[in-house]
Amino acid sequence: MQSPRTMWALSGAVVVVMASWSMRPEGLHDQGNPYHSRAFLTAYEGLPDTSNALFTGSGICAGCHGHDVAQLANVSEAGEDVNPTDQWQSSLMANSAKDPFWRAKVVHEVALNPDHQLELEDKCTSCHAPLGHFNAHHLGQEHYAMAQLFQDSLALDGVSCVACHQQASTVGNAFSGELAFDSLTIYGPYGAGKDDAPLLQAPMQLYTPYENIMYGAHLDGSEACAGCHSLVTQTADMEGNLTGQDYIEQATYHEWLNSSYADDGDTPTDCQDCHMPEVSGGVVIASGQASLGPRAPFKKHILVGGNAQMLEIMRDNTEALGLSASVAQFDSTIAWTRDVLRNETVELSVQDASWVDGLGSVAVEVVNKAGHKFPSGYPARRAWIEVVAHQGEDTLWHNGRWSPGGFLHGVDEGGLAEYEPHYTTIDAEDQVQVYELVAVDVTGTPTNVLERAASSAKDNRLLPLGFSDDHEVYDTTRVEGLALYDLEFAFESELGLDRLTYDMTASPSTDLPVVMDVRVWYQSMPPRWVAPMFDIQDSTIQAFQALFEAQGAAPELVAETSVSVPVVSSVSEQARHGQAFPNPTVDGRVTVVPPLAFQGGMWELYDPKGSRVNHGQVEALMELQLPAIPGTYVLQMHSKGQHWVRRLVRK
Repeated sequence: MQSPRTMWALSGAVVVVMASWSMRPEGLHDQGNPYHSRAFLTAYEGLPDTSNALFTGSGICAGCHGHDVAQLANVSEAGEDVNPTDQWQSSLMANSAKDPFWRAKVVHEVALNPDHQLELEDKCTSCHAPLGHFNAHHLGQEHYAMAQLFQDSLALDGVSCVACHQQASTVGNAFSGELAFDSLTIYGPYGAGKDDAPLLQAPMQLYTPYENIMYGAHLDGSEACAGCHSLVTQTADMEGNLTGQDYIEQATYHEWLNSSYADDGDTPTDCQDCHMPEVSGGVVIASGQASLGPRAPFKKHILVGGNAQMLEIMRDNTEALGLSASVAQFDSTIAWTRDVLRNETVELSVQDASWVDGLGSVAVEVVNKAGHKFPSGYPARRAWIEVVAHQGEDTLWHNGRWSPGGFLHGVDEGGLAEYEPHYTTIDAEDQVQVYELVAVDVTGTPTNVLERAASSAKDNRLLPLGFSDDHEVYDTTRVEGLALYDLEFAFESELGLDRLTYDMTASPSTDLPVVMDVRVWYQSMPPRWVAPMFDIQDSTIQAFQALFEAQGAAPELVAETSVSVPVVSSVSEQARHGQAFPNPTVDGRVTVVPPLAFQGGMWELYDPKGSRVNHGQVEALMELQLPAIPGTYVLQMHSKGQHWVRRLVRK
């Protein structure tokens, strides 16, 4: 007796054959119809062109939605080939089931909690191999295992075309891989209203088993991403016993909800607007349909985030990893990824830079431009600030320095067990502002074992614009650790920024200006985070280790800026007129170099209400601390009938 899967596949084949006789659409190009022919599909021979009980492989979709040899379809008005198949094929979505880090991490989790193997593998495959996972559950299986995935061509298709286009309209109501799919139905962004061109059912029915081609409003909203980009895990103790606690491992969708970019925010912007940028003008979306007019809007299926590191590993090991995309395709996706990181992620600026004698100072501001936290998603990811002060080739001070192997100095020496606190002021080279999530187990020890995560000791990842601590999803997006006590970061969180001051102690060797280089770096797989995995002796983990170490784990540059400041001596001619810096000040600390004529005189500090709050004798170099209340303060100096006044602003 044939299995339900075999019977469905055979019946689907019959439908296709019959449809080719009875429902052949008018207007097919008369070129021997190369579309969907074996010769045409050899360009996509690495993609599965089979079906299971619920889904079809991307190879079937490629016949119409791949490269058009006639250059009539899937081409923008500017002549750019924007076919979805080629752009998707080298994305991490397409290769999610073949991701060597993901595979190694599943093995790592199972090795530490072997009694949970079925549940762990079933949960992990729900988002990384949905065409295999949900088909198995559709057929009544309780769990879907990694061993099944390796033999399942549709599971290996990753987050394939129909993993999105077949999602039911209930998206946004469930998370953690709890997805719902409609059988024999494909949703798209077209056909919404009476003014839209009608949807053509026949071409899809000719080449695929799908009976219903429908408009789906849900497909064009962030809700389509919610099911996999919000993950809640169950916590196990050190012996593997479930504690009954939940842990928010990642909540990118909820971070978007708690931002100005949500549908009810000030600047509504969906995930697709950034990760699938719109093409200018209309695009004919299917090859071989001469009567099909351009559709608009059309979005590129590049589906990029920030993980250039894994894309490089995949590009350099396509054969070993069994990938179908070419090196050129991966290079394009890597270039798009770096463009997003450099132009759409953060805005970096420096203020109040100065260097007096042996003391340098600069205020750094980082503003998050993403529609969610930065970094977001998988908890390994981190970003940090690097500050370098130098005169020519002579480095005076270097904070946030990293080695070619991605090792962050001053941070990674202690391994995963130690982490940097959140800073508002940095005055040592080994204090680094690292934006990250630090999960801890039931003992309070930092962990990279996701099933052992019980709470967060730190979450100072940059907040999105419009973030609020009284939003209904704050419980899944909250700030953790010392960042809670950073008044600007936590209590002005709607600004999506972080400000901090760097105080640098070094003696310049020349009279040349000091150049301060400031950079923001991003790392998707920090060596200190993945290193504990390598203690597990397993071929899958050791295979990933070899790929990881060969790639080098160098971070990605997100933003950079520089400022050049003169070196001022407190007794130089430039100081005769007096200086006060930084001004404005973020933390209230102000360095004052009084005019020479006032040394030995008296100084007074008045608050915004005009009350004197401090006074003393004028010295050659003074460090003042303004009160905690923001506002404009007035500093006055008196000596021999002369007066010197400066207004000092605390933000």
